Amino acid sequence: MNIQNTIETKVKEGFLALYTKEIPSVEFQATRKDFEGDITVVVFPMLRYQKGNPVKIGEDLGNYLVKNVAEITNYNVVKGFLNLVIDDTFYTNFFNSIYSDSSFGFVSPRADEKAMMVEYSSPNTNKPLHLGHVRNNLLGFSVAEIIKASGKKVYKTQIINDRGIHICKSMLAWQKYGKGETPESTGLKGDKLVGNYYVKFDQEYKKEIAQLTSEGKTEEEAKKEAPLLVAAQQMLLKWEAGDKQVVALWKEMNSWVYKGFEVTYKNMGVDFDTLYYESDTYLLGKDVVAQGIEKGVFYKKEDGSVWCDLTDDGLDEKIVLRSDGTAVYMTQDIGTAIQRVKDYADVGGMVYTVGNEQDYHFQVLFLILKKLGFDWAKQLHHLSYGMVDLPSGKMKSREGTVVDADDLMVEMTETAKEISEELGKLDGYSEEEKQDLYKTIGLGALKYFILKVDPKKRILFDPKSSVDFQGNTGPFIQYTYARIQSILRKAAFDYSKSATIELHEKEKELLKQLALFPETIQQAAANYSPAIIANYTYDLVKEFNSFYQNVSILGEEDLDKKVFRVQLAHKVAETIKSAFLLLGIQVPERM
Repeated sequence: MNIQNTIETKVKEGFLALYTKEIPSVEFQATRKDFEGDITVVVFPMLRYQKGNPVKIGEDLGNYLVKNVAEITNYNVVKGFLNLVIDDTFYTNFFNSIYSDSSFGFVSPRADEKAMMVEYSSPNTNKPLHLGHVRNNLLGFSVAEIIKASGKKVYKTQIINDRGIHICKSMLAWQKYGKGETPESTGLKGDKLVGNYYVKFDQEYKKEIAQLTSEGKTEEEAKKEAPLLVAAQQMLLKWEAGDKQVVALWKEMNSWVYKGFEVTYKNMGVDFDTLYYESDTYLLGKDVVAQGIEKGVFYKKEDGSVWCDLTDDGLDEKIVLRSDGTAVYMTQDIGTAIQRVKDYADVGGMVYTVGNEQDYHFQVLFLILKKLGFDWAKQLHHLSYGMVDLPSGKMKSREGTVVDADDLMVEMTETAKEISEELGKLDGYSEEEKQDLYKTIGLGALKYFILKVDPKKRILFDPKSSVDFQGNTGPFIQYTYARIQSILRKAAFDYSKSATIELHEKEKELLKQLALFPETIQQAAANYSPAIIANYTYDLVKEFNSFYQNVSILGEEDLDKKVFRVQLAHKVAETIKSAFLLLGIQVPERM
């Protein structure tokens, strides 16, 4: 539906014909409900090119458009706003053109379009996924799906932080206190078991610090000299040296964690096309540093360390290689980005889903990659997001006070069960059907609550209020979808043929909202924001409910009207389902 493009072309053409001046663009907005019209042209920006009364300019353009655009039947001007009335047949023709298009709004990947790689999750293998990972995964997965729907090929990836001192802490604690227990022997998910030993290390480490301080050490000395920490540091050195026993234990415990992660990802409904491991990538980038010195991007200090001076770009100096020749995180990230483009030659850009505490890191990373001369570095984006808080406060994984992702999903399902049972809507369901529905509602509530908020904003997540069948919530939208399915089941007549009718005001409003879907996908992809899709869907559902309350659907006597209204309901449901799939949310056929 390109009526806006047509109007823009004609407004520019009319402005040139009326005033012999060109305007570069035309600003549109939805017509306010209290004025007649379907689309509004904002006149005020045009005053920069043609001085005068905005009402008079609006009148001139309105007359021109009525004469030159067949779909425009009337207009009115309110101050500097030109409200245009679009003919009903335009909307019915538009609807007939999209009704049978099951991929309405989605653009197929173009062969000449470069692919995007979206990184998300990127957990540590010393603990289970937590609430922060939930927001990360939901955002990354949804943004990948939205970019794909906008017409690009997408690769979903993660880098698993599977090495370092924190991993060794879990390994050492298991060695000392684990008595050989395994996920099988304990019945625990592997990531939970390993996470317990990360907590155990912290508990025993604190005891050692307390003992050393009681013997006269300063707290700083005690923290450095505690035997457990020293042993963990020695274990890391052994791992880096390839010690067979340490590497074997590392592989075994990581394998437990990966199996645990797989279960969580499956329950969360997210997936990946490719995985990278820090143990494979931590040495990447060192060769690039040598090349960067030759290019003048990096310079070496007297102690042998290598730096990048970004002060002319408003940033600071950044170390990329230590004086002993070891890499830092920045070096690794530079190398990993380059490696990914080598692995996937069609990648033309990347999206990194990482919390906003890393904003500066990514500013530096992207700038260095540009200075190194990589063309794809112009298409790098940090999908920065705020923290998720719970009413009970902050989380600390080493102290075991973290909100576990698995536990949260179980809690959401239980909350959905309690509220559904209170509402008494599940007569005639089998126990298995009920459990599936509780999970669909609970996870839908969680995902929608998190994704409807702009990623940059911090969230206070309240599980109870997210499972509400009223207002801007996942369950409210799911319930509307299920209501439409009920209408379609009751429509015991053939509604497959197109019907042309005189539109009711509510039908027209609903069609206008439907027509925004393709543009909304493109906008959400350009802004890396699932919130744009979520809030569009809520607006669509509100329009449908207003339509449902104001017109008769199955009770309508005029067959053409009845057919059209059932078709319209059907298309709205299909669009809700498509939009929710972009958010990773399922919709139930009955509720």
